[in-house]
Amino acid sequence: MTAHPGDFLRGLFHSDGCRFANRVTVRGRAYVYPRYMFVNESADIMGLCQWSLDLLGVDWRMSRRNALSVARRDAVATVDRHVGPKS
Repeated sequence: MTAHPGDFLRGLFHSDGCRFANRVTVRGRAYVYPRYMFVNESADIMGLCQWSLDLLGVDWRMSRRNALSVARRDAVATVDRHVGPKS
């Protein structure tokens, strides 16, 4: 996994993750931006996902104890390069 964290992430996100358009409204203005979510009940698998993202230099946040999000523009672009569309 250390040698190919992007390939490992691809498998994780294709099984338990998604990429979607996040829509928010701030002071009456609507914004739409891409975001990744990864949800898994296993603390071990969540830890492996976090570790892989760290190896790639991707900023991530835990939105719940079992849900991780990637929302920063550069971080989403990095995950895009490694994960690609689900097949």
